[in-house]
Amino acid sequence: MPSPRRVVIIAFPGVELLDVTGPTEVFSVASRVLAESGKPGYRIHIATATGGEVPTSSGVRLMSDLTLQEVEGRVDTMLVSGAITHTGNGVEAVIDKTVTAWLRQGGPRASRIGSICAGAHLLADAGLLRGRRATTHWLTAAQLAADHPDVDVDPDPIFIRSGRLWTCAGVTSGMDMALAMVAEDHGQAVALATARMMVMYVKRSGGQSQFSVPLSLRTPPDDPVEALCRWMAEHPREELSTEALAARLNLSPRHFSRTFVRRTGSTPASYVETVRLEAARRLLEETDLSLPEIAADSGLGSVKTLHRSFQRRLGTTPAEYRRRFR
Repeated sequence: MPSPRRVVIIAFPGVELLDVTGPTEVFSVASRVLAESGKPGYRIHIATATGGEVPTSSGVRLMSDLTLQEVEGRVDTMLVSGAITHTGNGVEAVIDKTVTAWLRQGGPRASRIGSICAGAHLLADAGLLRGRRATTHWLTAAQLAADHPDVDVDPDPIFIRSGRLWTCAGVTSGMDMALAMVAEDHGQAVALATARMMVMYVKRSGGQSQFSVPLSLRTPPDDPVEALCRWMAEHPREELSTEALAARLNLSPRHFSRTFVRRTGSTPASYVETVRLEAARRLLEETDLSLPEIAADSGLGSVKTLHRSFQRRLGTTPAEYRRRFR
């Protein structure tokens, strides 16, 4: 009989508790589902730099199974949990340098590598996300984009798979990602049975949005860029070219573009598409409007552009999205 798939979850002091326990529970329940038919499931280990107890952000302490240096042999799935901290400038991801230094050496040995929530910042710091599309918690997405311009940061999806590298959004999305990994390993029927046992919402695929676009901003509440972004979200049909937006702030297009990227972590064109895509998603979820009407009302213009944006950004079609999420 094949041996269980080995999962190692990396933790460090101050880690978000559910980043560790959420995926652990999914793999554990999947193992119980598989055991009913005599199939091997998962063997899960928590690894920390020094071993022993590790405090989490909630105050609950976890007991690690291994030190990082004891992680040897085959690792089928390695997951890096995350942590965020509140500073005078807002919320920032915590970068544990001991973990990132080890990841530069140990990370490549795993067959599949994933991050939960702000754990994506550790993968990026270790160089593992270079040239990849990735996501993280919407609160720290702009930080990830600013700190790592070589990473294609998409703050919208619940999770993203880029080859053997997986990244996901905030906290509970780690469970959605783990469920998708179970489906990849053992098929959709096992994943569905696991979700049913956990009373999970099984339709939260990676393409579903994790937040409303304006919530992603890390700018002060009185910042003119934030005010402009909120206006865009309310007026997706308006002329939203870089030149038109720059004129609203009385800036040159070049100065506006630089300021916008610095404040939001996104180019104006990319942000406008995200705003219009969210408007289209909302119309698909909440109305019976036809695709041409949705394309017009969202500002995307044509059904062809609507389809192209959904395929490129969400990996699905408007019709399939409506079927899943309405």
